[in-house]
Amino acid sequence: MSIRNRHRVGGRFVTKDLITLARQHYAAELRFTARVESEAVVRAFATVPRERFVGSGPWRIRSPMNMAEYWTTPDANPRHVYHDVLIALDEARGLNNGQPSLWAYLFDQLRIMAAEEVLHLGSGTGYYTAIAAEIAGSASKITALEIDAGLAERARLALTPWPWISVSNADGSRARFNPVDVIFASAGATHPLLSWVDALKPGGRLLFPMTTTGFGPGAAMLVTRGHGDQFAARFVGQVGFIDFQGARNSGTARQLTAALRRDRGIAVKSLRRDQHEKSQTCWLHGRGWCLSRLSTGGGEA
Repeated sequence: MSIRNRHRVGGRFVTKDLITLARQHYAAELRFTARVESEAVVRAFATVPRERFVGSGPWRIRSPMNMAEYWTTPDANPRHVYHDVLIALDEARGLNNGQPSLWAYLFDQLRIMAAEEVLHLGSGTGYYTAIAAEIAGSASKITALEIDAGLAERARLALTPWPWISVSNADGSRARFNPVDVIFASAGATHPLLSWVDALKPGGRLLFPMTTTGFGPGAAMLVTRGHGDQFAARFVGQVGFIDFQGARNSGTARQLTAALRRDRGIAVKSLRRDQHEKSQTCWLHGRGWCLSRLSTGGGEA
């Protein structure tokens, strides 16, 4: 076997074939864990080498079974990263490469299609940007924004095999964007930013975590643009994420906490942009936006 087909781990070699097999088993397990319907999503997780994005091992790991503490993999074998765990990028700041089953589920809900234009806000080191790029294919245009300069540079280097991705060190809460088909964020906001909503093409989708405080209660919000200023909206699962700086309001966070306690967001049907007085049809009413119990057709479902 050629030395080019092997990775040195400690005092021994691990073949690339074994790593590829581990990646394929990982993707197959995510299909069932997250109940993924999209073959493109499964193929992306089976293709993208997670080890490119998480630094050199051994790795500090956080399991969904115990989110209170990290533990260390026994060695630097790349096969260790192909499990449904979080991997520390900056343990001191609580920055992780997030849980794969959650992202497999969210990508399945997002329905990225071939050749779409995709914007990833808070890309970290770029692993889930690469997953999106694989789903959309080389005819797509993927833009990744990361506010942390060090993480943005790591993403830029790690993402070189995907030349249709561009990486910028920028604040996704302050930037203005050209129209795109898909926007997804990897940090928690208390409310939808209007700059995100305005950047959606007709039929475009916005997916972002709406979170209360820190890693506290939250849910993933999926907004789909219809005709004109009609936006369908629904929550697609409970989540916990680090804060999206610049996309948070303490008063809205308190209101979101109370709203989620009422019904976990089941009543939400649309995102309204029109000016209107707060009423019983408003699930969460903000300035210039409202998560509404009304459907896009105007009726209460």
